[in-house]
Amino acid sequence: MKGVLHIDSNHEVLARGLSQLGYENTFDYTSSSEEILDKWPGYTGLVVRSRFSINQSFIDRATGLKWIGRVGAGLENIDVAYAQSKGVAVIAAPEGNRGAVAEHALGMLLSMTNKLCAADRSVRAGIWDREGHRGFEIAGKTIGIVGYGVMGHAFAKVLSGFGCRVICTDIKPNMTDTWAEQIPLTDFLQQVDVLSMHLPQAQDTDHWLNAQRIDQITKPFWLINTGRGKTMDTHAVLEALDRGQILGAALDVLEFEPSSFEGLFQGPNPHPTLVRLVHHPKVLLSPHVGGWSAESHVKLAQTIVDKVAAWEKITY
Repeated sequence: MKGVLHIDSNHEVLARGLSQLGYENTFDYTSSSEEILDKWPGYTGLVVRSRFSINQSFIDRATGLKWIGRVGAGLENIDVAYAQSKGVAVIAAPEGNRGAVAEHALGMLLSMTNKLCAADRSVRAGIWDREGHRGFEIAGKTIGIVGYGVMGHAFAKVLSGFGCRVICTDIKPNMTDTWAEQIPLTDFLQQVDVLSMHLPQAQDTDHWLNAQRIDQITKPFWLINTGRGKTMDTHAVLEALDRGQILGAALDVLEFEPSSFEGLFQGPNPHPTLVRLVHHPKVLLSPHVGGWSAESHVKLAQTIVDKVAAWEKITY
């Protein structure tokens, strides 16, 4: 029987679906990568989220491995090119949580433009300040999406009923569709009222939003990042917030997240920029839960099952 090792917990739909495909499921949520490899019996599949990296050394030692299922969208913890060069398929599941990410980004946007968090704090403090919490409508605004892949497209789609203009920029050409218009980056930066980042973590996206690029954005703007934290320079964002160039920042991801996305605040000396960020009154934060809905929990698992089934049809 084919074997699959699960090194992160996921919805039971995943193991059940793989079992129906003829796989024997093994679960190990605590062993290190070295411990797992020391007792590796030749699994066909490996199911991961982000507990540790699947690098060249791991792939070389994982004899018999045919596919890696990443229950999520980002692949920065997997050496995809090397895996594929060794005949190991890498299967991701961005379709499983794109709706959750899109709705989360929308919720963050509306919270910022309507000053909901500040208003909530004021009312709880006994302050009834209507004028001080007058918000802005997104109808008539230009929403700029950076990275028009699965997640960016999903966000553009949910914006379609709000009467705003949606534009996008991407490394790929010809991305214009029903939901967004792709325009040159220079024009994009001149027109946005809201900048929503949906970039993967890669060498060419590191600090995509930096001080120089912020200065190229013509109008004061709201910032959303539900992609990866390292795609923006947090210090530059804070400086722009302080001078009013950025009106507000809603961040589901942080530059300072470790590779496992957990333990961010552990240790006696958190990064001073992080401390400044979490205390900034114009910043809205969430703990990397944009794609973490009850529904996406099931959808992510089912997407991996469906893609493994499709891979088997091609392979066997």
